[in-house]
Amino acid sequence: MSDLSEKTMSVLGSTGSVGKQALDVAREHGIKVYGITCAKGIGAAEEQIREFSPRVCAVLDEKAASDLRARVSDTGCRVTCGKDAICEVASAAQNDVVVNSITGVAGLMPSVAVIRSGKRLALANKETIVTAGKTVMSLAKERGCEILPVDSEHSAIFQSIGANDKKDIERIILTASGGPFFGKKREELKDITPQMALAHPTWNMGPKITVDSASLMNKGFEVIEAVHLFGVKPSMVDVVVHRESIIHSLVEYTDKAVLAQLSYPDMRLCVRYAVSYPERTASSLRPLDLASIGTLTFAKPDVETFSLLSLAYYVAGHPDTTLGATLNGANERAVELFLNGKIGFTDIFDLVERVVRNSPELPLTFENVFEADAAAREDIDKLSLS
Repeated sequence: MSDLSEKTMSVLGSTGSVGKQALDVAREHGIKVYGITCAKGIGAAEEQIREFSPRVCAVLDEKAASDLRARVSDTGCRVTCGKDAICEVASAAQNDVVVNSITGVAGLMPSVAVIRSGKRLALANKETIVTAGKTVMSLAKERGCEILPVDSEHSAIFQSIGANDKKDIERIILTASGGPFFGKKREELKDITPQMALAHPTWNMGPKITVDSASLMNKGFEVIEAVHLFGVKPSMVDVVVHRESIIHSLVEYTDKAVLAQLSYPDMRLCVRYAVSYPERTASSLRPLDLASIGTLTFAKPDVETFSLLSLAYYVAGHPDTTLGATLNGANERAVELFLNGKIGFTDIFDLVERVVRNSPELPLTFENVFEADAAAREDIDKLSLS
């Protein structure tokens, strides 16, 4: 059994939902925290500094960093500022593992910083793989960096593969909760409000990811991730709606054996495994009681209503281009407009589809990723006003 108190980790996006759960794991197992980062949530960051005594805290926003610096001047924590400072925390030699739970494309270059350092990356930032998956995975192989997924679905796939040979994989089956609008048709989604979209049936997540779950865009992103993380073709990834969120994903092999990982939904399990791998560590999480659950249900996703899932498969088939960045940037901006009451829920589907289908496919480089991301956001803004 692994003694995690010997580990040192940093948490990028420590004040968000997954970041806080990563620190729950650190608290439970006595893991040393070298650094934390946040955008501007300095109230939570101050509490984390006082509890975990990190050596450094990098804050994206300059004013927030200045305020936090004054608040924690009585501690030994150095407060730094800006994108480069976040990457410095990510690449620090003191890290054994870095949990990247930053939301959005802002998490890409910190992931790259971890990879270039050769340290283990516990990846919760989908956009790292969605926007630049082929390049990121190639760089990780070159630098000998382990990327362990923290998303429950990809952690489940990783665990279900185990010591099996990847060439024997016939199919990956991603499970989806279906979100709060499972069973509804397109016309029933027109009057959906942000409050309704944020009412996820099983998971407690940040607002952007929760809306993505409601639109099934989140599952589309996970299809793209699975293709890159596990080296499979898009046609080898299926999605099934599993409302109970007990089976987190499955892997079918050429002999038709299917292996799965089951547990109550809790991201701390995924974080803990990413830190302790290849060993497992005892936890205080609730043990699974299948008898009390009684029934596990499955259904096909409605890709006609939730068309962004089909769009993601299209993007997954273009791994050498910036279409992933376009998809992500368009969706991020559309969700932002929806949460601010500027567009309707179904407008997210229509606007993102139009932008992706009509955008140029640039060669995949980090520079082009950010160019495509910016262009997609601008296109969403223009279309939303037309």
